[in-house]
Amino acid sequence: MTAKPAPWPAHVSLVPQPPPPSPRDSTVVATWIGHASFLLQTAHANILIDPVFAERASPFQWIGPRRAHPPGISFANLPRIDVVLLSHDHYDHCDTETLRRLAKAYAPVFVAPLRHRDLLSGAGATKIVELDWWDAHALESGISVTLTPSKHWSNRLGTPVNHRLWGGFYLNIGLRRAWFVGDSGYDAELFREVRRRCEAPDLALVPIGAYEPRWFMAPMHMNPVEAVQLHREVGARVSVGMHWGTFQLTDEGREEPVKELEVARKAAGVGAEAFRVLEPGESVVVGGFS
Repeated sequence: MTAKPAPWPAHVSLVPQPPPPSPRDSTVVATWIGHASFLLQTAHANILIDPVFAERASPFQWIGPRRAHPPGISFANLPRIDVVLLSHDHYDHCDTETLRRLAKAYAPVFVAPLRHRDLLSGAGATKIVELDWWDAHALESGISVTLTPSKHWSNRLGTPVNHRLWGGFYLNIGLRRAWFVGDSGYDAELFREVRRRCEAPDLALVPIGAYEPRWFMAPMHMNPVEAVQLHREVGARVSVGMHWGTFQLTDEGREEPVKELEVARKAAGVGAEAFRVLEPGESVVVGGFS
């Protein structure tokens, strides 16, 4: 009732990109598809995180936040998908039609927090792994996935609030370490515990958007200043900003998270190459970033 959303463009022109070549060595290629959706490519497995290819982040396709731009990689151009990581059941992270298409096309392993089995099996998934906070699972590829806590919540039509668990994913990929933070309010103690248990990541995928107004959003979503604090506290080699620019969920303008991130970086003495912002379809490479 008190929302004062800044105007967003009705459509941002963007040409979806082909996925980069899969690495043949120990590097990991991370491509931002949009919002919280990432493709991680390794020599042994391709991983999708929070894939949403729907036009709206909503239980209905006729109402709710509409995409400002198409996915940076089209569904048709995805490489073979071996693993899907689902951080929680909010509609901007969990689209059942996308999950259904992935299950039908690739029959991947789906890894999610506790109590997502019904949702995933209903979408056609047959290989499902549920994790509690700090649980780890070793995939057939040799990649280890740990569910990390986050300061957030869950809710979906038809289930009680917080019926399902939520979190982030810490990946040990050979000698490389990547952390998908997931949706989270700022919690210094929690983030330090991630570093203590899992070590400093080579790559951190960090939310920087959907944070205004602070009186309402601070418990569940970080702002760019807090994202930079997280980057420094966990000792990430490189961080990439996410959770901005795709769906208008809160009051800030579309480009505001990027502008505020630049201000916060400079104030903290963090270089542009250490905390990056990608265009949808753009990639970073873990093990010689480019």
